[in-house]
Amino acid sequence: MALQNRRNFLAGSAALALTACGGGGGGGSDSSGSTGTTPVTPTPTNPNAVQTALTFGNASVHDPSVIKTNSTYYVFGSHLAAAKTTDLMNWTKLADGVDNNNPLFGNKVTTELAATFAWTTVTDLWAPDVEQLPDGKFYMYYCSCQGSSPLSALGVAVATSVEGPYANKQILLKSGMVGVSEDGTTYDATKHPNVVDPQVFKDASAAGNWWMVYGSYSGGIFIMKIDPTTGLPVAGQGYGKHILGGNHAEIEGAYILYSPTSKYYYLFTSWGGLAANGGYNVRVARSLNPDGPYLDGFGTDMATVRASVPFDRPSIQDNGMKMMGGHNYVNAAFETGTALGYVSPGHNSAYYDATTDKYFIIFHTRFPSLGEYHEIRVHEMHLNEDGWLVIAPLRYAPLSLASPAQAATVTATDAAGTYKLVNHGKDITATSKASIVVTLNTDGSVGGTGGMTGTWTHNGNNKITIVSGGVTYKGVLSRQWNTNSSAFVVSFSAISSTASTAAATGVSLWAVRLSS
Repeated sequence: MALQNRRNFLAGSAALALTACGGGGGGGSDSSGSTGTTPVTPTPTNPNAVQTALTFGNASVHDPSVIKTNSTYYVFGSHLAAAKTTDLMNWTKLADGVDNNNPLFGNKVTTELAATFAWTTVTDLWAPDVEQLPDGKFYMYYCSCQGSSPLSALGVAVATSVEGPYANKQILLKSGMVGVSEDGTTYDATKHPNVVDPQVFKDASAAGNWWMVYGSYSGGIFIMKIDPTTGLPVAGQGYGKHILGGNHAEIEGAYILYSPTSKYYYLFTSWGGLAANGGYNVRVARSLNPDGPYLDGFGTDMATVRASVPFDRPSIQDNGMKMMGGHNYVNAAFETGTALGYVSPGHNSAYYDATTDKYFIIFHTRFPSLGEYHEIRVHEMHLNEDGWLVIAPLRYAPLSLASPAQAATVTATDAAGTYKLVNHGKDITATSKASIVVTLNTDGSVGGTGGMTGTWTHNGNNKITIVSGGVTYKGVLSRQWNTNSSAFVVSFSAISSTASTAAATGVSLWAVRLSS
């Protein structure tokens, strides 16, 4: 079919580039009965410890891939956009646009990557990844795609500084060809990858092997070994090993993060379409090995997950652990400003800070009523008791900014109270999940006007268990900055990881406390 390319989305087009990053709406309901638009019970005054508002500096970088060097975090994204921050709250834009005004390629990207653009027939770049290899140099793994087909090229450019200028080294892989592909067989878009969305990482083995994971729609997500002395794929791998997706399943944006605590590698991907009506959502699977197999909580090997027919959502949506999707928190009477929420959040990278033992997810998102406009967002992540990462429900601001100071420990007494809770469900849908009112009662029961019932248990060390509708959710309590109440408030994020069905496994609950 004829489809417009991906860049048009970011300019506000309503069309969807299904071969790489798109898909139409869809509907559905949450799996444990917590959907709805029940308004928050009005509270006349703010019950929280209000402080001077924190400030954020926002930037638009689509498909942000993170690298930290010295004390600065950089993100590189589609259309040769880049930004940096030292606090994960305030971003400074560095570059944008695939033209010869972009400093990342020394104002000569069209000549540096002429062979790439000749192959793909477009002068555009999608989600890159920058890594520092053992030689100390910075390697940008870039990709270009025609957009209406998987006619793509993935290459690498090198710089001595993370901010460039980058000089092209060579093209590594091609896709979308008519005839013989990289593995010696005839290219088949339902089985072979679209060679975009790369991420390069070092594993935790004693040998310290390097890998590149990549792919989008088409034949799915693939992984291959990289020679760290050259930055090139080890010879003889073809396209590498298939680990997820196929038959044009709407899955892309792979990113792998290792946890030294759980000893798992976590494979993040985005499912659905990236546009505001595309239902983008972030899912995760895990493995004890960098090249898989990657399993979800139900035990499904992600390599077996493929669309029953091209672009079919129902055939894939019960798989993977859905960490977040489109949602909105309904403002309480005491809250001010536009109600918080995300539309089609996704294409993330992730970072583990060994010094602080903190995990972060960095992604782009659109917003209610703002069309295709997007910005970077950062949330902290936590490991639950089952070893799954869960995403804190509000954008990151360190608790050290609380005034007066607040303890990181959230006791059972602290946790009891009334929350606005979002159930992210398992569906791939453009319909945002609205928050409901849920109360964690001091007797261990769950109630509230939103209609959710069950039990809750504080397990110590900020761990919490919710049981509702026969499903158990394991989560983590924390204090998060709520912009609309100008306060750090008790929050929790939990996920079901051992449910009796695939549809009920991997459902996330995000909750932000309103009052005790």
